[in-house]
Amino acid sequence: MSKHNAKNERIKRAYFIYLREARRRDDKSVDGVAKALSRFEEATGCREFAKFHREQAVAFKRKLDRQLSARTGERLSRATVHSTLSALRAFFIWLADQPGYKRKISYSDADYFNLSEKEVRIATAVREKPAPTLDQIHYVLSLMPTGTDIERRDRALIALAALTGARVGALISLKVKHIDLAEGVLIQDAREVNTKFSKSFSTWFCPVDGDALAIVEAWVMHLRTGLYWSDSDPLFPATQVGVGASGGFEAVGLTRKHWGTSNSIRDIFRCTSSKHLGQMGSGFNGGLASSGVDI
Repeated sequence: MSKHNAKNERIKRAYFIYLREARRRDDKSVDGVAKALSRFEEATGCREFAKFHREQAVAFKRKLDRQLSARTGERLSRATVHSTLSALRAFFIWLADQPGYKRKISYSDADYFNLSEKEVRIATAVREKPAPTLDQIHYVLSLMPTGTDIERRDRALIALAALTGARVGALISLKVKHIDLAEGVLIQDAREVNTKFSKSFSTWFCPVDGDALAIVEAWVMHLRTGLYWSDSDPLFPATQVGVGASGGFEAVGLTRKHWGTSNSIRDIFRCTSSKHLGQMGSGFNGGLASSGVDI
């Protein structure tokens, strides 16, 4: 079975350019479309898009109903199925207007990627996620070590998440200048901070009591007076990896750069909650997301 089709790759590239330049989609959205197309090609054996038939769409929907998630081992959620099929429908509508495809694909063919109205309602339903209590958050903060700069950073990260509910995308892109401790506000400037829908806004600290505010204040003071960080330096810098005492690569400190992805922050939440909350960890991990932190 072929792993790719040259003609498909060329037209996909044209579509991705169209999404970025004409539809103003960001890279993350385009990656999602690419994943949907890859799933469809895998199901059809990389059959050329020009030979598309509505029966392929019907068969693909049935396959998605049986497909298991690589992450959870369970069947794909209705939301995942819905987003995958929606991306494919949009692609084939666009494809039906492209030279070399107009006579072979009709706009109505793309409608066969639709789910039933009932399934769409299930897929788009808003569900509440488990949220940690303030006592759980304070308990975790009280147990987190502070012996190294990395440990201090991780503790301040969770404290600020509790104070503001900022999303992970914002947390990894914050600079020292974006936090105003005197006013108790986080300035999420979309020109520099990765905010949702690229909107600028200010987030005032929530009165969560406990030591969260003091932890954040101490961290900012350490950055400014201990590490001599400037306003343009990251509030939560990435971990610096180097050769440790054992001769292997390990975390040796902080680098004056932002994290490239949100994966590291997600790992901090997961590892911290698992270590200090045990079976309650999943609620702590997912609960911060329900409060605003997208982990």
